[in-house]
Amino acid sequence: MGRKWNNIKEKKASKDANTSRVYAKFGVEIYVAARQGEPNPESNQALKFVLERAKTYNVPRHIIDRAIEKAKGGSEESYTELRYEGFGPNGSMVIVDALTNNVNRTASDVRAAFGKNGGNMGVSGSVTYMFDATAVIGVEGKTADDVLELLMEADVDVRDIIEEEDSVIVYAEPDQFHAVQEAFKQAGITDFTVAELTMLAQNEITLPEDGLAKFEKMIDVLEDLEDVQQVYHNVDLGE
Repeated sequence: MGRKWNNIKEKKASKDANTSRVYAKFGVEIYVAARQGEPNPESNQALKFVLERAKTYNVPRHIIDRAIEKAKGGSEESYTELRYEGFGPNGSMVIVDALTNNVNRTASDVRAAFGKNGGNMGVSGSVTYMFDATAVIGVEGKTADDVLELLMEADVDVRDIIEEEDSVIVYAEPDQFHAVQEAFKQAGITDFTVAELTMLAQNEITLPEDGLAKFEKMIDVLEDLEDVQQVYHNVDLGE
């Protein structure tokens, strides 16, 4: 698959300067999910999914509780889900998902992040057709054969199962995310190294050294934007 999911997660949350920003983004995502239905993960699948992701990033309990309490309190703060598509150096493709309470600000910030770092915005649909929506779930303490057996016993279909360092990573259709997790939980596995719904590039590209440096800077700028929740791309970063 060309991705090292645990390394990607660790990179996002490794720097102290960025840890609080990662937590803040989760706070917004949890609040939005909690407002979509009951602020209870047992009856709100969107909230349940976000909380599973937050757990893999070690988001502190007080941040989770504060976001849910804010939703329970009837806050009128409203967020809009946005998706931007664009291009970076050497034919690289990028998808940016955002949650914002100021659409004009976010559009301006994303456009500037592309434009000032060798990229440009594309129209809707110009990039997403080269990506597949994918559920990615990782566990430790099992082999790929172990995972295949327990998923078959639970009658859960997946795309692929790959061993990555100390983890086994399962790739599945997005609508199988909860079925895969439930199969693991029935087998006594409740901790996940990765629990994501992502956009996975159908084909990754390798950039020359100068293009890669410029591309990584652009991705860092995009990920640091306050309103940006996720950035997907088709570049092999060699992680």
